[in-house]
Amino acid sequence: MSGWDRDAIDLVEPGFIEFAKDGTGQLGFIAVRGGLDCRPVERDGRPAVDFTWEGVDEGDQVSGRGWAALADHESIEGHLFFHLGDDSSFRADPFNHELDER
Repeated sequence: MSGWDRDAIDLVEPGFIEFAKDGTGQLGFIAVRGGLDCRPVERDGRPAVDFTWEGVDEGDQVSGRGWAALADHESIEGHLFFHLGDDSSFRADPFNHELDER
């Protein structure tokens, strides 16, 4: 994420964004946890998703919007916005269970 460093992003748990086939999803970073409402779109000819989100940040209600698009065959890149607040670009790679088990 361009808005925060790795130590901040992974403060409570490893930062993540997750999309489900049913149009929902979730995200977590720093002390933020939220649920996603997603819509499939296309960005620059690439499969993508636009989403709104709502959740909590240290107990306070927060919400926003964002988007994510395939960057290559596995990674995504996008941008996350807090309603009336910060925003950050991001890049995410698939979670590797083998690395987590070491």
